[in-house]
Amino acid sequence: QVQLTESGGGLVQAGGSLMLSCVASGRTENMFPMRWFRQAPGKNYEFVAAISESGDSTTYAVSVKGRFTISRDRAKNTLTLQMNNLKPEDTAVYYCNSDQNDWGQGTQVTVSS
Repeated sequence: QVQLTESGGGLVQAGGSLMLSCVASGRTENMFPMRWFRQAPGKNYEFVAAISESGDSTTYAVSVKGRFTISRDRAKNTLTLQMNNLKPEDTAVYYCNSDQNDWGQGTQVTVSS
């Protein structure tokens, strides 16, 4: 089992930026590929981005492609999500997820118009 802890959320104006982090601990050897998901109020979980262990392969939802960048530091067991040009529709709780289906507690991102 992997313990995941997200941080970095907050309130930002439209067009602004935030960087989310997810620190993993425990049995991290099989946690990749890792993913970010989000859940807006009253909506289902939505896939945001994924990254392979090597970092060579990344995948993005159409809605965030070109604005968000996923990366990882394998030595520090840290996953990050750089979010630029944020839009009000990006408002959600963001979660990191391991390939073993471990989830963090989430971090709130609120984008004001």
